[in-house]
Amino acid sequence: MITLPRLMLAALLLIGGYVFVVAPQVEARTTPAVRWQKEVAEPIPTFSPAPSTQARRPEVFPAAGKAFFGIFTDKGPGDLTDYNGFVQAAGKQPQVMMFSSGWAAQPHFDRQPFDRIVNRGMLPVLGWEPWDYRAVSKQDKDRGTQPAFRLSKISGGTYDAYITEWAKGIKALGYPVAIRFAHEMNGYWYPWGESANGNHKGDYVAAWRHVHDIFDSLRADNVIWVWSPNVVYDNSTPLSQLYPGDNYVDWVGLSGYYGTAGMETYQTFDQIYRQTLAQLKTLSKRPIVVTETAATDAQGRKAEWITDLLRTLPKHPEIIGFLWYESVKETDWRISATPAASAAFAQGIAQSYYGATWSPDSVPRRTLPTSN
Repeated sequence: MITLPRLMLAALLLIGGYVFVVAPQVEARTTPAVRWQKEVAEPIPTFSPAPSTQARRPEVFPAAGKAFFGIFTDKGPGDLTDYNGFVQAAGKQPQVMMFSSGWAAQPHFDRQPFDRIVNRGMLPVLGWEPWDYRAVSKQDKDRGTQPAFRLSKISGGTYDAYITEWAKGIKALGYPVAIRFAHEMNGYWYPWGESANGNHKGDYVAAWRHVHDIFDSLRADNVIWVWSPNVVYDNSTPLSQLYPGDNYVDWVGLSGYYGTAGMETYQTFDQIYRQTLAQLKTLSKRPIVVTETAATDAQGRKAEWITDLLRTLPKHPEIIGFLWYESVKETDWRISATPAASAAFAQGIAQSYYGATWSPDSVPRRTLPTSN
């Protein structure tokens, strides 16, 4: 006989079956894009490394014989439109993502951009820029004029409270963060360049070391310090004048594009980078990362340049990774802009050489492969 208690027991079993069988299937059908949209719309949870039951040696990133590839977009992790187009074109996800933060426009530390990047399985790189990018002059010669952000003010302590807040916030993240502080300092177009803004010889190294020392004093040792000049050009400030020393740098970064001013005619990767790489060999023993690169398609040779880039990098073991600038700015730099560029990038990046893996407990490579 079917009694009321038996009916109630059957109903409970049916409900339990839905919770443990049907619900996971619904979640599995949710696309990654939809899950990420939820993640952006809702508060980002605080990252907490999973407890380890046994001690194990952390992996070095990138592993020997491997290189990483990454992405840099104008809008960063707050708007993933360009990121999604890049992943679709490349056929695989990058291991690194860089975003920019200006000192004036972002006066307080916010962990959400970092967590959003880590939650997608990538190392976050902060392009930390001591200026007010909202007040940039439209005249190129005046771009670097912002007296409030002279290098002597940084080293003199004007921004110590700001730097301290960010150092404490980054330390509290609990995972590695690369900081690309005051990049392309050998040029004239930023207020932290020694040839701009009333700065003097020696000011850049003093400012860099001052910022670094504040992080050290707070034991914010989860930072990978990335010193990142532009590739050298006629009349650029000598790199030897600007390098803080290997004790203050973990990775040396480089910016170099095919198609920017003075480089409109076709040049291979080696033609653009050769002179700078030669200088760095005498200056630093740290690994090199191409922190910004991309190519124009003005002459219809973008796909050719991409193929050359991805074939050439394995011949430079001192270069442990690169970041592609996937945005429209001076021109359309995106690999997703044309089928030919997408195909060239996807084919090149499929090489096992670009198969580095990153996790929050990875240890950054700080020495050249030949010195291990």
